[in-house]
Amino acid sequence: MAYARKDRGLLEPRPITARVGVIENADGSAFFKIGRTAAYAAVYGPRDLYPRALQNPRRAVLRTHYNMMPFSSVGERVRQGPKRRSIEISLVTEKALLPVLELEAYPNTAIDVFIELLQADAGSRAAGICAASMALAHAGIEMKDLVAAIAVGKVGGELVVDLEYEEEAFEGEVADIPIAMIPSTGEISLLQMDGPISKQELLKAISLAKPVLERIVKIQREALKDYYKSV
Repeated sequence: MAYARKDRGLLEPRPITARVGVIENADGSAFFKIGRTAAYAAVYGPRDLYPRALQNPRRAVLRTHYNMMPFSSVGERVRQGPKRRSIEISLVTEKALLPVLELEAYPNTAIDVFIELLQADAGSRAAGICAASMALAHAGIEMKDLVAAIAVGKVGGELVVDLEYEEEAFEGEVADIPIAMIPSTGEISLLQMDGPISKQELLKAISLAKPVLERIVKIQREALKDYYKSV
């Protein structure tokens, strides 16, 4: 029997909520929620970078910090303190955001992005990237475009968009593929794979992600527009 979801189609993402200007003392901030996965992002900077030996006279230094709260996960309790997973996701988030940032406009400075996951029901790195992209725009950082992200994969032999925790923990063959994309160019700034999948299935998964990513970036833009209309 083919795999089927109870509450939505295989290619349908979970309900999405997006807002900016949610953290008062940050230079830029955003909230992005998809299903039961909720991420806050706060941006501080551009600001002077110390020690001066770390400064780059040609561009700003982007530093991302990803963290899951101890009771955020639907699965096992998250342990406090630096973890290999948090360090890895911080790094890939930075790489996903760099192509859209005009860091040359801010030499000798640092731009810090803090991402906190208050709830995590799969797709946490994608939600964090979406929130961080919005927060950077809200902070007024010069950008070529926003970055949208979603996880696609294979569950029970079927390609699906926006996996939940129960699907990641499915008893059988599972593949999880986080994808981040710059909508205006179609450039992929993040592509990771966890689990077995063929080349043909991977290419099809990417094509299935594109319309969902275009929908997500519209939601991100509307959140920014709504904020500036209100102020």
